[in-house]
Amino acid sequence: MKNIKYAYLLLAFGLMLLGTVPAKAQCAMCSATVETSSNDGSKKANGLNNGIFFLLAAPYLAVAAVGVVWYKKYRRKNVELNMRNQKLNLN
Repeated sequence: MKNIKYAYLLLAFGLMLLGTVPAKAQCAMCSATVETSSNDGSKKANGLNNGIFFLLAAPYLAVAAVGVVWYKKYRRKNVELNMRNQKLNLN
């Protein structure tokens, strides 16, 4: 039963990889505007780059927030370590 679940997961992942379509990062109008404005000395290219960095950082911040919440919720408190007082003999 466990192997069937892994097979379905592998099949779904493979179909997602095969079903991708290459896409352009910007439309032709945006690309042309940025190129001409950066040549003229405008700050539109900097604004576009800042927007890209903002959109790039958002998923990482969301994952970090979930990680912090998970860590604070599930960390162990008051854990006792029952260690022997004897020295370890590794022979």
